[in-house]
Amino acid sequence: MNLAEDIKRKAFRLGFDLIGITDVLPIDTEQAESLAEWLKSGFAGRMDYMRKNFEKRINPAKLLKNAQSVIAVGLNYRPPPIQNSKPSTGCLKAKTQNSSFGRVANYAQYEDYHLFIKKQLRKLTNFISSIAGESLKFKICVDSVPLAERALAVRAGLGFIGKNRMLINPELGPQILLGEIITNLKLEPDEPVTDNCSNCDKCIAACPTGALRNDGQFDASKCISYLTIEYKGQISSGLARKIDNWLFGCDECVLACPYQEDSPVCENKRFKFYSDRAQLNLRQILDLSQEEFKTQFTDSVIKRLGLEGLKRNAQICLANITSQKDEPAS
Repeated sequence: MNLAEDIKRKAFRLGFDLIGITDVLPIDTEQAESLAEWLKSGFAGRMDYMRKNFEKRINPAKLLKNAQSVIAVGLNYRPPPIQNSKPSTGCLKAKTQNSSFGRVANYAQYEDYHLFIKKQLRKLTNFISSIAGESLKFKICVDSVPLAERALAVRAGLGFIGKNRMLINPELGPQILLGEIITNLKLEPDEPVTDNCSNCDKCIAACPTGALRNDGQFDASKCISYLTIEYKGQISSGLARKIDNWLFGCDECVLACPYQEDSPVCENKRFKFYSDRAQLNLRQILDLSQEEFKTQFTDSVIKRLGLEGLKRNAQICLANITSQKDEPAS
């Protein structure tokens, strides 16, 4: 076995579902220009961090001196389907059967993936170090580092970028969390996946706000995930109505994807899953204290939103639910 194969076998033992290797060359010119145009268009909304460190974002070699390779990993996060069909019990347990619930995006039903993937990647670098010795240099990246991780994941053979802007693996579907190790080791790169969405537009049709545009552009400023997580202001009434009862994030474009239909559920038992976070009691959220919020979501990505943001979203969801109940039957 060569080193690349040893690394891959260890990554699978650590619970990752996908692993691939690519070089540290910049993403291709067309991708870089497309990203620059997207940022210039205003489609990034108020995500100012996307505009920073642009050269680093498109060129992984700028993130580590003498970098040679990028090891890209993927973690399937599709939850058991039964958890998405019923209101939760346990965390913020409903007091009555008539309580209103808000939906939580699938990835946020697990422990904070940033911390989990970083921990597992640290174990992988420890393994690599035990073979490569003190000469090993590396940088672990999980989401928050300026890096075009989906483009690199494609190049490393993990999947392709779909019209919903998610990385899609032909076997695992679009519910994949990514992480990377940039290293000074020279490793044999993998071949990219050649699949694509072909003529399918189901995700575009499923997008409630039109964030996935018919012209192929993605207007993140209209995306429900952006509005309920990234956007800190008052959401306009027109967009708020389209949020429906999405309390945190949105999975509409993911669930509409044909690659999702037969994809397996997450098999990594070390990645802690909270079945009671699939749907949360909106009225109880409005009554939460700051201390209760910290206790309930201490190991969740939901904590990043903050209590006031979560209450804002809960009020929007309740207003939408009330409005739907008041509508006359057709």
